[in-house]
Amino acid sequence: MSDLGKLSKAFRLFDKANSEDPNKEEHLGKTYPRELLYAIRMTEKLNGFAPNASEALQLTARCQHIRRWEIPRNSYPMDRIGYLKWRQELKKFHVQKASEILKEVGYGADSIEKVSFLLEKKQLKKNEDTQTLEDVICLVFLEFYLEPFSEKHPKEKSLEILRKTWRKMSEKGQKAALRLPLSKRAYELVNKAIKE
Repeated sequence: MSDLGKLSKAFRLFDKANSEDPNKEEHLGKTYPRELLYAIRMTEKLNGFAPNASEALQLTARCQHIRRWEIPRNSYPMDRIGYLKWRQELKKFHVQKASEILKEVGYGADSIEKVSFLLEKKQLKKNEDTQTLEDVICLVFLEFYLEPFSEKHPKEKSLEILRKTWRKMSEKGQKAALRLPLSKRAYELVNKAIKE
């Protein structure tokens, strides 16, 4: 199978796995399984932000939240330590689920290792693909998830998250963030966070 054929098959299997998400989200009048919609948004944002992205990065963007609903946040203590444990477990879980699919498609150990490396967000600020992935994650959050997040949390919490998000991004990512089609509310939050 050609590399393009393997990539397409991996995408189909990632999407099939994420289609089982019982949580739904409305977008442009259509209802999607939440993690499937997130995966599509990640691919679309990557294609616009880094059109020459490596195959490993394209694969990782598509499976970054694979079957995330199986390990809900509330299965860990609702404090900082609980949150960090949850995030660590999710990384291992995503690596396991993605690796099973990549192996099934016919990817070798080297490709699977590259995707696993990216899923674990290793060498942020040092590895170009890891940084690009983080930029895309942040851009997707800002465009699609910041406003709903800010409606559920106090303003200071939203600003704190935005400051952390901004610090994780590269200069290229930050410039792209300022060009996003944000609502007035989201734009004001971003503007306030980066100027403080």
